[in-house]
Amino acid sequence: MPLTVETRRHTLQKLAESSGAGEPIDVLVIGGGVTGAGVALDATTRGLDTVVVEAQDWASGTSQWSTKLVHGGLRYLQMLDFKLVHEALTERGLLLTRLAPHLVRAMPFLIPLEHRMWQRAYYGAGVTLYDALANLMPGRRALPIHRHRSRKGLQRKFPDLDHEAAIGAVEYYDATVDDARLVSTLVRTAVSYGAHAASRTQVVRITKDEEGRVDGAVLKDLETGDEIECRAKHIINCTGVWTDDVGDLADTDGGLHVLASKGIHLVIPRERLSGTSGVLIQTETSVLFFVPWSRYWIVGTTDTAWEEGRQHPVATSADIEYVLEHANSVLSTELTRDDVVGWYAGLRPLLQPGTKEGTGSSKVSREHTVASPVPGLTVVGGGKLTTYRVMAKDAVDFALGDRAEDLPCITDEIPLLGAVGEGAMRRRMPALAEKFGWSEVMVDHLLHRYGSLIHELLELIEQDPSLAEPLEKAPAYLRVEVAYACTHEGVLHMEDLMMRRTRLVYEVERKGMNALPEVAAIAADRLGWDSQKEEAEIASYRQQMEAEEAAAQQPDDSAAARARGHVGDPAPMQPVGAPTG
Repeated sequence: MPLTVETRRHTLQKLAESSGAGEPIDVLVIGGGVTGAGVALDATTRGLDTVVVEAQDWASGTSQWSTKLVHGGLRYLQMLDFKLVHEALTERGLLLTRLAPHLVRAMPFLIPLEHRMWQRAYYGAGVTLYDALANLMPGRRALPIHRHRSRKGLQRKFPDLDHEAAIGAVEYYDATVDDARLVSTLVRTAVSYGAHAASRTQVVRITKDEEGRVDGAVLKDLETGDEIECRAKHIINCTGVWTDDVGDLADTDGGLHVLASKGIHLVIPRERLSGTSGVLIQTETSVLFFVPWSRYWIVGTTDTAWEEGRQHPVATSADIEYVLEHANSVLSTELTRDDVVGWYAGLRPLLQPGTKEGTGSSKVSREHTVASPVPGLTVVGGGKLTTYRVMAKDAVDFALGDRAEDLPCITDEIPLLGAVGEGAMRRRMPALAEKFGWSEVMVDHLLHRYGSLIHELLELIEQDPSLAEPLEKAPAYLRVEVAYACTHEGVLHMEDLMMRRTRLVYEVERKGMNALPEVAAIAADRLGWDSQKEEAEIASYRQQMEAEEAAAQQPDDSAAARARGHVGDPAPMQPVGAPTG
């Protein structure tokens, strides 16, 4: 089921009709990040009339800026957070084997060791427990168990690590994912089961009946400025780092308090470092990952409190130098800022019930909590990308109360779009590669992003064979991927294409701006933009990216936030009901 301008219009019409003589919708989900998308899929597959809205684009907040991992959280074992690790490993297994095997892939990681006795015993015991917890769960055969590597074995796996100090490594397995793609696929899957979805639609007020129960909301179409009233039996607020703003939305204390912790990542060309496995290094404040991802290494992260506006977290010059310094401390080669093709910053929503002021964000649990500050309103806070499905289940169970027993969650049995038939499509790809001249890398790229949905791209190519060609200035993507994003994946603006449907914003130099004319031309054709609209979209994206680059030259968060500002935003920014992806 495609997401289009027309399906968005239909969703807004449905919301408006619910406030008149029509029936109220069963569930209104606020927030189009991974949690909100998961809630929408959970609710609609229980037979509930469900609408999900997002103030900006799908995954436009936290969910697009992760470390690209689906993992149990090995470091949370150090915090003795066994429940979170248990939960996450269960979800990792489901995603790998049943729900999204095309989007989620196994990846080995190395933990280098400097001390032969105590470190090998310490980390060995940790990953043994990690494997043991995974083996108790669905998908237990999805990943190999850990192995101990000698110094020579470590050198074979990652030649560019500094091996003088290391005496070997422990190798364990986790998985990687394109986070924004997971979210958009969740939304589309929910829509395929009957949910309705509208991006660029901001909740500006939650309404109540005479008894004080939440009974609906007032929303603003940020594309037109029109306000819409709707009625809903339940509202589930999934606003991530904006969770505290629920008090403003419903004129009540939301009951949950979330700390915004900033994490930044650098993107390094894959050929710059010689290695076939990921690497995990413990730092003084966080962990440092080297994640093999597509044609790049993702290196990060940091973990620092963020006190600025939450719409545009930015990486500072100090952040970038911090990651480079810690990366170089374990490499035999030296990375410089010239090696950094891209970077990004995001905010983690860390739940902090009772957390004392000044507590470091790295000490706060990533577990989630569900609460109801007022009847009819459910709020879910905290959590992590890997456990989105559990968060969604708990939120919908909580909203339904006793009815949940009659309408149990079944999302553990529902593959996401592209999963079913992925194996058959994989067998078709050699012939398609020969027909269109696609490389093995391109074939892998397409299978990983679309799975069995490649047949929908082929339909577009049949109509216009030029779409089978790569983008001239970004040849890792085909022209058809841009067209498909416009016709099937809910694109409204250039930033949606450059930042989330593709990842050109940090995969090519100058944040993909060299590819803008070609990408915009394809988008204009599919979305019906005239030349004035096309030029405005190009200018808006360029202004945003220039502001991002200016922010990255600043020494601290305050200066970087001022440099970034709200330049080029396609819709007005408001603190209440802000984007939650």
